[in-house]
Amino acid sequence: MALDDELINRVTWKIPNALALVGSRAGDERNAMTTSWITQLAMEPVLIGIGVDNDAVTHRLISDGGSFTVNLWNSEETRPFVKFSKPATYEEGALNGRPVREATTGAPVFDDAIAWMDCEVRQHLDLGTHTLFIGEVVDAAINDDEARAAAMSDTRMKYGGVKRH
Repeated sequence: MALDDELINRVTWKIPNALALVGSRAGDERNAMTTSWITQLAMEPVLIGIGVDNDAVTHRLISDGGSFTVNLWNSEETRPFVKFSKPATYEEGALNGRPVREATTGAPVFDDAIAWMDCEVRQHLDLGTHTLFIGEVVDAAINDDEARAAAMSDTRMKYGGVKRH
């Protein structure tokens, strides 16, 4: 039985996914992008995996810079995710107007994140359209322990399934 692309999209869009901003940096170039492909992969050491489109600016910056941050956002404020679906602009300590600072690795951390993790890349795996970057958590903080982190289901955004041509 052949699977219909629309069915695959609808089924994969039902997978519960966190929604976060991934910060990246190589040299003086910084970026952040919206992602929903995030998961913890191991406990000792604590490893976080993120899936990044091979054509994305963030892919190049993580590959060259060797690190990334995962910035969790309040579920009640999801508008920033739309602004970071395209490459960001860095000016005067802010990405797309949102204040950032350098994490331990130098990758950007958002001041407005409810929690964040700074990860050094330990491995990467090319999976066709995307690369799985596996990073060890080297620093982290919680800025708002009461807020619930955003999930894809908090928005009308959809990502995954079959590649759209």
